[in-house]
Amino acid sequence: MKNGVFTDFKVFAGNSNPELAEEIAAIMGKPLGKSTVTKFSDGEISVSLWETVRGYDVYVVQSTCDPVNDNLMELLIMIDAMRRASAGRINAVIPYYGYARQDRKAKARDPITAKLVANMLVAAGADRVISMDLHAAQIQGYFDIPVDHLHGMPILTKYFRSRNIEDLVVVSPDHGSVTRARSMAQPLDAPIAIVDKRRPKANVSEVMNIIGDIEGKNVLLVDDLIDTAGTICNAANALKERGAKEVYACCTHGVLSGPAMERIEKSAISELIVLNTIPIPEEKQIGKMKILSVAPLFAEAMLRIFSNDPISRLYV
Repeated sequence: MKNGVFTDFKVFAGNSNPELAEEIAAIMGKPLGKSTVTKFSDGEISVSLWETVRGYDVYVVQSTCDPVNDNLMELLIMIDAMRRASAGRINAVIPYYGYARQDRKAKARDPITAKLVANMLVAAGADRVISMDLHAAQIQGYFDIPVDHLHGMPILTKYFRSRNIEDLVVVSPDHGSVTRARSMAQPLDAPIAIVDKRRPKANVSEVMNIIGDIEGKNVLLVDDLIDTAGTICNAANALKERGAKEVYACCTHGVLSGPAMERIEKSAISELIVLNTIPIPEEKQIGKMKILSVAPLFAEAMLRIFSNDPISRLYV
């Protein structure tokens, strides 16, 4: 480090999303750091760093997606290895931050796993976290270290602006995504509508009503993540039944677990756009799905962090 600025940086990756990590590193003009992340015969994770990190500004790219616990432990152990190897600064780059949906006590005796994971990352030795579209923005406050919260909506907005879809209405699939829908509707110069739903239990949703005018309109459903796709598909089908023309959908994080792909294939959704914060295997990539890359945005943000330039200018 010289005059408060690191002289060089390195980018490493765990096993969760190596393709994204390689793309980020290539844009930043660096090869991925040499490391291996394997398992002992009993399932314990073993990490080996094959090059020096002493004094470097290091970035560890790892989404905590399925298998969530393995990927989380890989990240924690890599951070610990770098701390013990005297890395100058350790930046945990977590495109998808798992365990974020349990961010408050919704009922008695609930855990708050979003805070628990934050504590674990800090205890392991992370100096900074870089993530995208946290399930709730206030999760940034769970950390006692700097958090750079990137937004995937501008990438999605740019794509749909290029499509120039007429009579477009941006729809929030539930009350919790209204702010997200409004932020996307404004640059698209489109009105918004809201799907009024109730959730009798986890991963189950029922549409009760549609708030707003969608009859005879093309609609765009916006969410931060799609897991089992029950919410987004029920909303799409309800919109179609109530007179919507074409139904588009988009999200930042394509978790796509369990029956998600079958539901999407059979739903009224004509096109689904997802970002690659989570790797989507080929067997899940159906014809109506398009994947956009977040690598340019992460690479630019990481370069700005390295050089102490503001992140906010990425969205100006």
